Amino acid sequence: MAISDVPVFAHLSDADIDALAVELDAIRTEIEDSRGQRDARYIYRTIAAQRALEVAGRVILAAGRRRAAWWAGALTLGVAKIIENMEIGHNVMHGQWDWMNDPEIHSTSWEWDMAGTAAHWRFTHNVRHHKYTNVVGMDTDVGYGFLRVTPDQRWRPHHIANLLFNTLLTLGFEWGVAWQHTGLQIRALCRGGAGGTDRAAAKTQLRQRLSKAANQLVKDYLAIPALTSLSPGASVTSTATANLAANLIRNIWIYAVVMCGHFPDGAQKFSPHVLDHETKGQWYLRQILGSANIDAGPLLAFLTGNLSYQIEHHLYPDLPSNRLAQIAVRVRQVCDKYDLPYTSGPFLTQYATAWRTIAKLSLPNQFLTQRRGSTPWSGDG
Repeated sequence: MAISDVPVFAHLSDADIDALAVELDAIRTEIEDSRGQRDARYIYRTIAAQRALEVAGRVILAAGRRRAAWWAGALTLGVAKIIENMEIGHNVMHGQWDWMNDPEIHSTSWEWDMAGTAAHWRFTHNVRHHKYTNVVGMDTDVGYGFLRVTPDQRWRPHHIANLLFNTLLTLGFEWGVAWQHTGLQIRALCRGGAGGTDRAAAKTQLRQRLSKAANQLVKDYLAIPALTSLSPGASVTSTATANLAANLIRNIWIYAVVMCGHFPDGAQKFSPHVLDHETKGQWYLRQILGSANIDAGPLLAFLTGNLSYQIEHHLYPDLPSNRLAQIAVRVRQVCDKYDLPYTSGPFLTQYATAWRTIAKLSLPNQFLTQRRGSTPWSGDG
């Protein structure tokens, strides 16, 4: 089944799809040609502000004796972690700032403040997710290996706990991200090597994953708490629990943004057949139909890592995040020109419909009130 067989694309001819690709390519070229000092200042200032915010959170936790200081420090630290993971880490590791040739702010060198390793995430996310966006069985973000997010996933008894699993993933999202690659390596080990990955490489990567996780646990719950306990206003316990609260704030927020980007009404899922002889224009179409935006102002967009522009990010994953608002105006015009859907909505609406879809799909298909047939499926049935 070709992407053009999807009803909302059926009116497009092959020539239309090729012309669409040319227009979207032109947007990329325009942004690439205009990157410069203004963009560099943006990322340098963002990194400086994030680090200052993290230091402020640590100081508040170390110096404050009252409960209000604990909450203020934990919240400040949580926001700092969100910015580091979303607007900085995620985007740097996409290669959005590689053009600056700064060895620190580069996709191959950045290591983020999260349980999973950057190198492993670049494979599960940049390759598996962005190349095979929303393709069931190919994109590891479709259900993260245990959630049911489309009726075209075979229902299994454990899916009755869909809501429970999604709640656990919400609270421990950094561990879910780390598990993605770990799960791939365990399956490779069980099969004696798969997809070019031999057992030795799988074991090495698994050790790297365990080492990074151990380092995160030691940093957040032993080393930093022990250091701050030397101050008169903090203890090992107060700092460790504040770090836990900050990590929970970060996990809940980031996964909420992820859910809004690919799970709400209008974000289609696809069968693997869509990849057969897929052209560049058809790939662009799949990114548009498989993604959903959040209606956001500048502050909310920043706190989402500019993933409120999920459609634009999927069309141009390696273009600077500070340009996505500008790109969105052009992409919407292209969608209007070719009569294509441009899925966007308020944060709470997108988040609620994503949870509703996950709740419905905890039951077998025969219990669903509506059925859209085979993939693609919008999730609103």
